[in-house]
Amino acid sequence: MRKACGRIAWPRRPVFKTVPHPAPTASARRLELIREPGFGRVFTDHMVTIRYSEAMGWHDAVVGRRGPIMLDPAAAVLHYAQEIFEGLKAYRTDDGRVLLFQPQANARRFQRSAARLAMPSLPEALFVEALEQLVRADAAWIPQGDGSLYLRPFMIATEAFLGVKPSSEYLFAIIASPVGSYFKTAAEPLSVWVSEDLSRAGPGGAGAAKCGGNYAASLLAQAEAARRGCEQVVFLDAVERRWVEELGGMNVFFVFDDGSLRTPPLGGTILDGITRSAVITLARGRGLEVREAGYCLADWRDDARTGRLREAFACGTAAVVAAIGQVKTAEGDFAIGDGGEGALTAQLRAQLVDIQRGRSADSHGWTHLVA
Repeated sequence: MRKACGRIAWPRRPVFKTVPHPAPTASARRLELIREPGFGRVFTDHMVTIRYSEAMGWHDAVVGRRGPIMLDPAAAVLHYAQEIFEGLKAYRTDDGRVLLFQPQANARRFQRSAARLAMPSLPEALFVEALEQLVRADAAWIPQGDGSLYLRPFMIATEAFLGVKPSSEYLFAIIASPVGSYFKTAAEPLSVWVSEDLSRAGPGGAGAAKCGGNYAASLLAQAEAARRGCEQVVFLDAVERRWVEELGGMNVFFVFDDGSLRTPPLGGTILDGITRSAVITLARGRGLEVREAGYCLADWRDDARTGRLREAFACGTAAVVAAIGQVKTAEGDFAIGDGGEGALTAQLRAQLVDIQRGRSADSHGWTHLVA
């Protein structure tokens, strides 16, 4: 630690140390694993770790063998849930390049999540470099065809203490998982259950942060959705319990008969989705009106019944864009359109996927070349 002009000056950005895996997965076994990997069940050989302490700042950047993390039983993350994460994908293009999609946006959202949970800010450049290091180490794990390499950066509080205060020590890490489709029935529209009693987040809470606690709070409602035969749960606002906010793990859009789209506004209770932002940009690029405005459950039901609402879809890193075909509620069920995938939903998904995979020109500067 040094001092400059009366302020603490951390050491320069840490240099990554590579520790070769002593026994990497054999090629034949790796190809078998990534042929139909599912989602989040198969993991690559390596991981990235970077340590933080108040005394040293960010240090000890390592690309090494993926393995268990050693934690003291009193580690702050285990008791006070100081934990945040991100999710993004690496894609292999038809000509063999490897691309990331908007990693800088993930880095900035990671910083916002850290600020909300009183955690240190990881520099954007270091976040992106860590991703590049891991993707290059495990590029052979990227599936062919429609598969991709899902990257999970996360940070946890590691100081051993039982007092309620921000930790003074943290671990940042990235693991990687070759993935296929997020939903088992990828070609079919989703059915969703509207939870009118359980809330994901409230005003002044951590709803806009990508932290594990938000997802833990969604699991009971998600389990109820599964019991009712639905793939996803829809949450309403925590105050009036009438305004649609987001799904358990995705943002939501509505498409109307005049060609316009609507998506719930950002206000601190829902996640500022990177796919959500991309969809808004692509739709507006088509000359379509996109309103970031509230939409209540009663209007959703009425508009679906009258035909004013033509399509609805969810979006997120894992699923990209997924049509919603049926909505189930305590007062009864209703379908969106004919219950199938709408034309605009399919077009937006195809347009986004083609950019992500380098099949079409990226006029927005979203793709990031790794190799």
